[in-house]
Amino acid sequence: MSKITQLVLLSATALAACGGATGDSPEPVAADDPRLERHELMEDVGKAAKPVGAMLKGEADYDLDVLLDSMTTFKTVSESFGGLFPEGSETGEGTEAAPAIWDDRAGFDAALGKWQDATQAVIDAQPATLEDAMPLAGAVFKSCKNCHDTYRIEEE
Repeated sequence: MSKITQLVLLSATALAACGGATGDSPEPVAADDPRLERHELMEDVGKAAKPVGAMLKGEADYDLDVLLDSMTTFKTVSESFGGLFPEGSETGEGTEAAPAIWDDRAGFDAALGKWQDATQAVIDAQPATLEDAMPLAGAVFKSCKNCHDTYRIEEE
């Protein structure tokens, strides 16, 4: 298995797991709480990542429409996500946001920009085959992993 395939599979699996339920749900919060909004958006990303991960692992046939639907979800989330980290939302309510978001806001914004760019590249390329999609999707999932490694606190 090539390194890019391994990276894509690892990243897709990690992203899907991160977006899924963990068993320990946060306390209920107001619908306008940015911590809840960003959690719900990451749930959407996790759901969108699952069918792409299945295609990349060979568990599902390649389907450009499914890939593009997922990438559109990623793109939509990436465009609004950065605004959901105002001062005062650093802790509480089960947030997994790392202090690095507020300590290195420029780095966080740059990481979101890389995710947006990688996602847009898949949408623009409209890859006709799985082989064409793999390096592009790999860049998307790599950007997810890099952001999570720095700006997300892993749940225990």
